[in-house]
Amino acid sequence: MMLTDMVGFSGITQRDERRALRLLREQDRLVKPIFRRFRGRVVKSLGDGYLVEFGSALEAVNCAVSIQAAVQSRNARAGDDDLELRIGIHLGDVVHRDKDVFGDAVNIASRIQPLSDPGGVCVSRQVYDQVVNKVDARFASVGIPELKNIVTPVQVFKVELPSSHPVAAPARKNEPRVAVLPLTNLSGHSDDEYFADGITEELIQTLSQITGLRVIGRMSVMRYKHSEAPLREVARELGATAVVEGSVRKAGSQVRITARLLDVTSAETLWSQEFDREFRDVFALQSDISRRIANALEVEILRAERQVLDRPLTGNTQAHSAYLRGRFQLNQRTEESLRQSIASFTEALRKDPKFARAHAGIADAYSTLAWLEYDRPRHAFPRARAAALRALELEPTLAEAHASLGFVRFLYDRAWAEAEREFRQSIALNPNYPASHQFYSDLLKAMGRLDEALTEVRRALELDPLSLGINTALGHVLYLSRRYDESIEQYEKALGLSPTFAQAHLWFGRPYLEKGLYDKAIEEVRTAVRLTNESTMSLAVLGHVYASAGRSREANEILATLLTRGRRQYVPSYWIALLYVGLGDSDRAFRWLGRAEAERSAWLAWIKVEPRFDRLRADRRFARLLRRLKLS
Repeated sequence: MMLTDMVGFSGITQRDERRALRLLREQDRLVKPIFRRFRGRVVKSLGDGYLVEFGSALEAVNCAVSIQAAVQSRNARAGDDDLELRIGIHLGDVVHRDKDVFGDAVNIASRIQPLSDPGGVCVSRQVYDQVVNKVDARFASVGIPELKNIVTPVQVFKVELPSSHPVAAPARKNEPRVAVLPLTNLSGHSDDEYFADGITEELIQTLSQITGLRVIGRMSVMRYKHSEAPLREVARELGATAVVEGSVRKAGSQVRITARLLDVTSAETLWSQEFDREFRDVFALQSDISRRIANALEVEILRAERQVLDRPLTGNTQAHSAYLRGRFQLNQRTEESLRQSIASFTEALRKDPKFARAHAGIADAYSTLAWLEYDRPRHAFPRARAAALRALELEPTLAEAHASLGFVRFLYDRAWAEAEREFRQSIALNPNYPASHQFYSDLLKAMGRLDEALTEVRRALELDPLSLGINTALGHVLYLSRRYDESIEQYEKALGLSPTFAQAHLWFGRPYLEKGLYDKAIEEVRTAVRLTNESTMSLAVLGHVYASAGRSREANEILATLLTRGRRQYVPSYWIALLYVGLGDSDRAFRWLGRAEAERSAWLAWIKVEPRFDRLRADRRFARLLRRLKLS
């Protein structure tokens, strides 16, 4: 049993009743989704706290750790307007009567809860024995305090939360794995393609909020857009046990959506229906379809989840339409489409300034512009940060916005602990969101925690098995772990999914280079140069490979090309530094690394573990650089 309590609520109510009510609402928005993620059943509200029942002590403690991390993240953005909770947990038998619970487990939890510090968690010895060495936290005994009206002595432990890590809820065995295939656009206009893809993506997002479902990620299912492959084959490739397919027809103010749910094992249609609605009712329609899919799969939707499903993204249909267009453009990942997506999200916000997901979309677009080096980090990342913070101000439990903020904290702010909190909070709020696991893996790589990084990227791949980016990211973890043969094998798998995926060819050169297979490395990177129309990144990597292979003439030619290019457009200093590393010119390499540091280059995040910089590690300047980057 868990009891929560808001610190100082009575005094806040006496001083400022409006603030007290607002804090209560904020508490509800923060904690209820986290209760749901860890399968906690809210027995009752206690005014400014909750009595919650869990099926296991481990889930209860992980839930408490995640709640306090979420509150801490909220307080970091709220200035002086802090929200503080105390949490107590005890394990024991209870009696259920009239939707309430009674017994020593409840009484002892209520006595333990006031012993915790503001923002802290206290547990009984019984709970401690069940979870010690199983949670990402340490414990400190506070002795055997005298508990009012409790005769039996109870040892109490404080959960130490120095980094306030939220923890992802564990997956249940035999959970249905659902793939929502791209809905077919039957509108007769290619301009409406964004709408069909947007509804597909939102249906994936809505279903992912249901605890009992495992939902395949967008990148994997979109590979089957316009595909004629049999559903059984598609399901096998995706590892899905059930498939949703259908179509969308948009005509004026009317929308027709047809959907069918197929059980892959039995080939039985579990549910199908056609819906004709007004465009303004599309929000409710997505919720309705998600409920029917869950019911057909015999998955219980918790009360808190129903509240999430019923909450519309926005009350303005024009804002929603502009948002869907923005997501469609964002997913194209070209410089032009990314800038178009920002314009579309901005249009959505003109119609509805409180549309949290549109703010998160702007954050993702600016971060991607910086990450793909279409824009300078100092220009794009601060805009991404501001948009993510605004999204979380409007919707504190939006998992995508926590991931977006974590991305900026990681690659631009270099605030490693804060970035980790945001990623883990995102995972706690929505374990089905592949990007959170992938981004978190990127951070863990940078910190040298490569085994953990491998675990996270494999979780991302389980959720989105055909994502080219995630398959390539797995190869990157193996490469940084210096498991070069396994890395080569993984990059071959990625290219098996798409032989023209430039990023896989580009990174394929790295393990070949480290193994001394220069011809193979040059062949792969040359392919990337061709596929990217001689992008700065691919040319720099090719120059580095040439230099490392002893072909300094070709390397110097590429260096001259990039220095000339830098006079008329942005050429990140990191890549010039990499070329000088290959050429063995340490002084110039460090000079350009210093410029990259000043530019806030995102690529410096992995310099601690990147094998290409091994020849610089003995130089004291390298150690000083790591200290400045807070990587040592």
